[in-house]
Amino acid sequence: MNKKVLIAEMTWPEIADLLAAGLDTVIVPIGSVEQHGPHLPIGTDSYVAQTLAEHVAELAECVVAPPIWCGFSPHHMVLPGTITIRPEILIEYVYDLIESLATHGFQNFVLLNGHRIVNIMWMQIAAERMKRQLNVNVVVADPAYLSKEIVVDLGFGKVGHADAIESSHMWHRYPELVQMEKAIDFPLVDSSLYHVDPANGQDTLCYVPSSYAEAASHLPDSMGVAGCPTASDPAKGARYHQHIVDNLVTVINRLKVADPR
Repeated sequence: MNKKVLIAEMTWPEIADLLAAGLDTVIVPIGSVEQHGPHLPIGTDSYVAQTLAEHVAELAECVVAPPIWCGFSPHHMVLPGTITIRPEILIEYVYDLIESLATHGFQNFVLLNGHRIVNIMWMQIAAERMKRQLNVNVVVADPAYLSKEIVVDLGFGKVGHADAIESSHMWHRYPELVQMEKAIDFPLVDSSLYHVDPANGQDTLCYVPSSYAEAASHLPDSMGVAGCPTASDPAKGARYHQHIVDNLVTVINRLKVADPR
C-alpha cells in the first residue's frame, strides 16, 4: 500500500493526529472462516473484505479497523475447518468495536461484509443499534449487492458459493492462495420461489442458511461448491473488484456529508 491505512499498524499518536485532521471514517472488514470448495482457502470471505477495504482506504480519506475474521456459517459446518459464531455474539462484538472507535472520535462507519448475504442479517441489527445508541453514521456494504450491474456484464451467472465470481476475485487479488486446478463445478439449479442471488428479479422467499442435513445431502458431489468456478477469469475478477471499490468510494464520500451530531 502507498500509505498507512490499517489502524492495527498505527501508533496512538498517529491515530490522534488523523482525528485532529478531521479523518473520522472507518471501514470494518467482516468475513467468515468456512469451507470454499477444494480450490479456495477457508478464509476467502475475510480476505475479500480486507482487500476491498484496503484498496478503498487508499483512495478515500478513511482507515481500516482490524477485521472480524469469523462470521455466521452454520450451513458450512458439514466440512472441516469451518468456524461459525452465533449472531448474538457477533452483534455484541461489532457493537463494542464501533463503540470503542466512536469514543475516540470516529463518526462514520462502513461494515463491509465479505461473507455474501449470510452475515447481513445480524449486521443490520447491529448497525441500527449503533445509529440509535451511539449517534454515528453506519452503512452495511456487501459485494453481492454492490456488484449486481457488473456481474451481468461479466456473464458470471447467479451468486453461489466458491463460484466463478468469488474465484475470479480471489484469483485476481490472491493468486497464491487459489488452486484452480482443483476446482470442480456444481451448477446451481433453479428452485421455484427461492433464489439466493440479490440480483434475481424473480419472486422469492427470504434466504435462510441450510441445515447441516441439507448441506450434507449435496456431498460428495458438490465438494462445498455451488456454481461453476471453472469459468473463473482473473481479468474479470479485476473488473469486478474495481467496480465494488468505486461504489464504496462513492458511499464513503456521501457518508462524510451526513452528520447526525
